[in-house]
Amino acid sequence: MSTAKNNKPTESELEILRILWEKGAATVRDVHDELSKSKDAGYTTTLKLMQIMHEKGYLERDASSKTHVYTAAISQENTQQQLLNKMIDTVFNGSASQLVMQALGHHTSSKEELDKIRQYLNDIEDQQKR
Repeated sequence: MSTAKNNKPTESELEILRILWEKGAATVRDVHDELSKSKDAGYTTTLKLMQIMHEKGYLERDASSKTHVYTAAISQENTQQQLLNKMIDTVFNGSASQLVMQALGHHTSSKEELDKIRQYLNDIEDQQKR
């Protein structure tokens, strides 16, 4: 079994991970039913993908009952950070500020989101002054 830390989840794997991050634990049927709300996915495809994800170390599986229950073995925060770092490096030539300017310039942010961003920037500045 390979380690999940060395791999980046595919888009289909991320869809399954999002469901498990939200639900906490779920059967293949639960995940398939959720996926079917937004895309045409076959049950056996979902099953096979989740088995592969288990082999990769992305999912943990409880096989103690007849129906296997899966949970995410990798955290949402770490996965987001890995994918974001890769995108900053490859798409924005290592510049986080270019990423932020691109996102804010082409996305309508709510007042609440902008307030959170301002507060976050203020917190970073306060930390750097110490």
